[in-house]
Amino acid sequence: MRQANQEHQQETMKIRLLLGLVGLAIGLTAPTFAQQKDTVDPQIIEQLNALTKKFMEFINNNDATAVAAVYTEDAVFVTPQGPLYGREAIEKFFADVFKQVHFSNHLAKVDSNSIRFIGTAGNEVWRNGDFSETETLQSQNGGPMQVKGYWSAVEVREGDAWKHRMCTFNVTPAPAAAQTK
Repeated sequence: MRQANQEHQQETMKIRLLLGLVGLAIGLTAPTFAQQKDTVDPQIIEQLNALTKKFMEFINNNDATAVAAVYTEDAVFVTPQGPLYGREAIEKFFADVFKQVHFSNHLAKVDSNSIRFIGTAGNEVWRNGDFSETETLQSQNGGPMQVKGYWSAVEVREGDAWKHRMCTFNVTPAPAAAQTK
């Protein structure tokens, strides 16, 4: 009986040791999996860059329908004046803006360190960057204005295409003009 009890204790210790080793192995590999999860595949980066390029092209062509098409149906677009909800509202916003302002040389740069997967499905990312553009007001005789700012976006894959689910931007104020005395 005593020998059976000792064998049972040894077996229990082996199981505890094995479980401890499994736990240690999981603990050591979890950071590796996290790094792999956060690392965005170069092909996905290329697809996201294509989305940015299309967006810039549509802005420069002042095409509200095409701009809105790169947003999901339930997208949120946060402007300095407040949020817009849904693709239809976003299209109307850009149609109204394009009646007043002509955009050209819209350039957006992505902060390559910002691209991160969110969620667990691998079909949603967030990223940010900066932009610059030239705006010419349609209703005024003023010359072109340079505008700069920052943007952020949450983008999702819908089928084979990436689209904006949420996008925000701000406009950096122009430096104050030097006063002459």
